[in-house]
Amino acid sequence: MVSVTRIVIIGGGPGGYEAALVAAQLGAEVTVVDRDGLGGSAVLTDCVPSKTLIATAEVMTTFDSSYEELGITVAQDGSAEERHKVIGVDLGKVNRRVKRLAIAQSHDITQSVTRAGVTVLRGRGRLGAGGQAVDGSREVLVDGPDGTVQSLRADAVLIATGAHPRELPDAQPDGERILTWTQVYDLEELPRELIVVGSGVTGAEFAGAYQALGSEVTLVSSRDRVLPGEDPDAAEVLEDVFRRRGMNVMSRSRAQSAKRIGDRVEVILADGTVVEGTHCLMAVGSIPNTAEMGLEEAGVKLNDWGQVQVDRVSRTSAPGVYAAGDCTGVFMLASVAAMQGRIAMYHALGDAVQPLNLKTVASNVFTDPEIATVGYTAADVECGKMDAVEVKLPLRGNPRAKMQGIRDGFVKLFCRPGTGIVVGGVVVAPRASELIHSIALAVDANLTVEQVASAFTVYPSVSGSTAEAARQLHIRKRAEGES
Repeated sequence: MVSVTRIVIIGGGPGGYEAALVAAQLGAEVTVVDRDGLGGSAVLTDCVPSKTLIATAEVMTTFDSSYEELGITVAQDGSAEERHKVIGVDLGKVNRRVKRLAIAQSHDITQSVTRAGVTVLRGRGRLGAGGQAVDGSREVLVDGPDGTVQSLRADAVLIATGAHPRELPDAQPDGERILTWTQVYDLEELPRELIVVGSGVTGAEFAGAYQALGSEVTLVSSRDRVLPGEDPDAAEVLEDVFRRRGMNVMSRSRAQSAKRIGDRVEVILADGTVVEGTHCLMAVGSIPNTAEMGLEEAGVKLNDWGQVQVDRVSRTSAPGVYAAGDCTGVFMLASVAAMQGRIAMYHALGDAVQPLNLKTVASNVFTDPEIATVGYTAADVECGKMDAVEVKLPLRGNPRAKMQGIRDGFVKLFCRPGTGIVVGGVVVAPRASELIHSIALAVDANLTVEQVASAFTVYPSVSGSTAEAARQLHIRKRAEGES
């Protein structure tokens, strides 16, 4: 019999609801305190909505870029210019579908959690001021939507409150022309000229999506290239694709302010340059939802950005208090949040637990082409963090890619020079999020390039390039061993 029986989880996103399911399965009495709806921003305003929007953009891009090569005839009547513009988008209809799917997903999660015996309370949770009681429990206060305050006792508390979009002081969103990524789904008409400020994952995904949907897009990047945190070769491919499709990519251009002038928006850069458009999307990072929760008063340490500091089993500096997800800033992915939440419950309830290992996390940028990565990176190799060799195979030599009209992308593998153990990989391709799984398995299981190369692949398939890259690494390793 475990000593921890009462679990209170503040926040119903992936870190929260996945933790609740695990804790309930292990026999704990679980309460989830949630303010906006189970699923959190991942389901309601971030991952699910954005990827639903991107799904529409992906269909349009794939068709527009390859229909002529594949022999598809369209729009036989009309001028040449009219025939070129074969498809359009009803953004209002797209966004209504986006919100409908998000609400349905949240409803499914709520049903799953409540069926498991979890109590869900609507409200804002915070830690009580009394600290730990003699029995080790803590008080959690719930501010209800009706103004009432409810007190709960918990043997362990999980903070999984997520984050919200960062706003620049001189670029305040109005929800109509100057927008955050949580507000774009209220648009009924496609922005004619969209300025995207920020070239990280969120900025790049929305810039690519809206360009595919038909907007004229200007991407304002304060860095030398788009996606500064991703593989340099992958970022170069994507930036080339963006420019080739007509996007105005402004590198080394820091936005200072944005203001609305009637039905126009002006973005003023640090050098005084003014960029004009009909709409502006601010994608300049996020801020953890940790304010006014009594965390520091309870002994929970926050870093300078307000993120909760945790160890590899999700413990904070306060006994009995765990944290998971974007509020920790560890790796801002829904999959990582969910794993952090599950690990926290395994640890709190005395079950077997394996500490979080970020080097086995597969991530994906949902642009076109997609960029998927896992394990050690080119930056890790360059700085000496990992001794590895690499092989990069462009997809233009892959037979299935040729058949599908895929011109951009590659598969890259990293392996240890002596043992040939696969330690990382990058895939730039349509559906890279699916193709990365075989490499993720290899990294997680410490497979060698010989083992990856000897596994059968379908012919023809894009995944065949993964096996071919492994074969080339094997040949290189053998040649180096004989020299």
